[in-house]
Amino acid sequence: MSDNVNALARLVTIMDELREKCPWDKKQTIETLRHLTIEETYELADAITEKDWNGIKEELGDVLLHIVFYAKIGAEQQQFTLDEVITGICDKLVVRHPHIYGDVQVKDEEDVKQNWEKIKLREGKKSILGGVPKSLPALVKAIRLQEKSKTVGFEWEDTAQVWLKVKEEMLELEEAVAGGVQDRIEDEMGDVFFSLVNFARFLQVDAENALERTNKKFQRRFNGMEAAARQQNKQLHDMSLTELDALWNQMKEIDR
Repeated sequence: MSDNVNALARLVTIMDELREKCPWDKKQTIETLRHLTIEETYELADAITEKDWNGIKEELGDVLLHIVFYAKIGAEQQQFTLDEVITGICDKLVVRHPHIYGDVQVKDEEDVKQNWEKIKLREGKKSILGGVPKSLPALVKAIRLQEKSKTVGFEWEDTAQVWLKVKEEMLELEEAVAGGVQDRIEDEMGDVFFSLVNFARFLQVDAENALERTNKKFQRRFNGMEAAARQQNKQLHDMSLTELDALWNQMKEIDR
């Protein structure tokens, strides 16, 4: 414990010194830090997807720096201190884990989640879905909405039912495409995505991470196609679809 306290105290001291002496750090506000914080969070997410433990360690440090930075600005504005931030989350964790710090009994993690949402409602939240940030990327938001609605029992009973729902939504999309009304096509496409996210959740697959893995795989293979084309003294845009398809299959074999 003492090592953690000493390390955090050192970071706080460095932050104090930078805020006082560094021209860049002195100019920062919560508004100017916001986009940098988002960037750092995505860099952490990338490291997690890659299972890059050294990267995770480094990015966690960057995120922690931002937390200390916001707390420093908060103290300067006489809004809150770092101690209040830490005390606040400690108190929240104790209150929301009555099965650890109280006499509530739970059977499994689902009971824990349900208790968590009930406590949040008692704290003043107006809706189970109220804690889902508006600015979350749509795919992540879909996951969180489904996880939260599950805590009140609004959930399919098994994976087979969810797959039937996916097929139902795909049929409705086909009908919308045949009808040619763009607004309805977009609406039904959204329903397909939402149902697939739900299916992924039932398969215990992180839909966001799964899609990002595919993004990275596509990028890796496409970059390989470009490199292979250059070895033939060609550019992709000068090649036929048949040639491109052959290169893609080549990259798939290499990837395996």
